[in-house]
Amino acid sequence: MGEPRVVVAEKLSSQQVRAVTELVDGATEEDAVRPLSEHVMLHLRYGGEVPARHLLALVDDQLVGYAHLDPTDEVEGPSGELTIDPRYRGRGYGRALATRMLAEAPNGRLRLWAHGHHPAAAGLAASMGFRRIRSLWQMRRSLFAPLEPPVFPDDVRLRTFVVGQDDAAWVDLNARAFADHPEQGSWTLKDLRQRVREPWFDTDGFFLAERAGRLVGFHWTKVHGGDMGGGPEGQGGGKRGGRHGHEPIGEVYVVGVDPDERGYGLGKALTLVGLRYLRSRGPAQAMLYVEETNITAIRLYESLGFTHWDSDVMFASQNRAPRRGADPDVHSNDDGQRDRH
Repeated sequence: MGEPRVVVAEKLSSQQVRAVTELVDGATEEDAVRPLSEHVMLHLRYGGEVPARHLLALVDDQLVGYAHLDPTDEVEGPSGELTIDPRYRGRGYGRALATRMLAEAPNGRLRLWAHGHHPAAAGLAASMGFRRIRSLWQMRRSLFAPLEPPVFPDDVRLRTFVVGQDDAAWVDLNARAFADHPEQGSWTLKDLRQRVREPWFDTDGFFLAERAGRLVGFHWTKVHGGDMGGGPEGQGGGKRGGRHGHEPIGEVYVVGVDPDERGYGLGKALTLVGLRYLRSRGPAQAMLYVEETNITAIRLYESLGFTHWDSDVMFASQNRAPRRGADPDVHSNDDGQRDRH
């Protein structure tokens, strides 16, 4: 096999989507971690309003690699993710995709995610003059270990999400909770409904806190991997999702609290409620993602029994603007994302 031919497209055919999905599944099985984040996989399957680009590395019409380029962030610059079929690694195909992404990125500004701290990704980034600018910790804890009881203020009511009833109110609360986190806070009804369609979605694990009939906080949990899907058929799940390269695991997917309601312990209480629910679903472990620099959040999660497990690392070309700051009082799955499962 020779040098790859890189094809750039804004939309892929259903056949191309299937081929990329199979490649991603193969990489997941090989590496025990999904190589692409959740929002990339959703864009791959459903498309969207964001003018992202798909890059296909082909050798003799065989798909050997895939990259996703999102050029929409004018402040921090475009972001990209890539993966190579495990059968064709070590042949320079990753460099070919990264080089083409860099050429496609305006002004040569590019940020690249590496999911899982793999030496090959770090080596490629260093050889291309990229530097490490961000790290998301994956933290885990055993769900067999004791959990303290959640404590809510007396006037706060806990219930679960109702599809079609709570959609707009939740999007509004999410925007307020993540006002300083554009990647999470910019979610729309469409973003919510895309995830409601996912096999892992489970209304019983999507907790809402109300005060006087108004949403003030939430904890959206997730179970993925193995054969565990979401809730019963007709309630957003019940089927097995894609491959994840690991046994079933619970996730603290997103926890958010209204800025006006912080300081009452809602975030901790909601986290504990979700962990208890995840334990009832059967996984042995729970996981979450948190910025490496968010010491306040890390200390909270350590107090709940979480420890550092792995890291997702972002590298950037030298020609870029400084990264925006982060709010220590909220937690998002996203690699902005996420969760990337």
